[in-house]
Amino acid sequence: MNKLQQGFTLIELMIVVAIIGILAAVAIPSYQNYTLKAKYTEVVAAAAPIKTAIETCISVGDCGTAGGAVANVAFGTLGIPVAPTATTYVASVAVSGAGVITVTPNAAGGIVAADTYILTPSAIASDGKVSWTTSGGCKTRAAEALC
Repeated sequence: MNKLQQGFTLIELMIVVAIIGILAAVAIPSYQNYTLKAKYTEVVAAAAPIKTAIETCISVGDCGTAGGAVANVAFGTLGIPVAPTATTYVASVAVSGAGVITVTPNAAGGIVAADTYILTPSAIASDGKVSWTTSGGCKTRAAEALC
């Protein structure tokens, strides 16, 4: 009686291992970049309430006027919230009198302290809307796109 072959040949197993290796070579760097972006969102999110408060302050007329420049911005005054506390990925948040928001990250989880996120109010339009310029942070690392 002839016995039927069962199982996989060595070449079939080697092909499967090669395919898994190729997929892993593509997936792992993408996953690492994705997790870095996710961690950096905490840095960007730290500036959001301050940005909104500055825009509100301008619309009321306390921190600048339409067509003018931003002024009189300080934590804890004119509706601007107090400086947020440090978190896992955010070391500090600062704001200048001209409304420049600077978020300095902690060197953790692949984020380096040089990835400082800066929001600058570039202009107040005649209708009171504020244009913002983003610099630093994800813009300074050419090899990795954090934004």
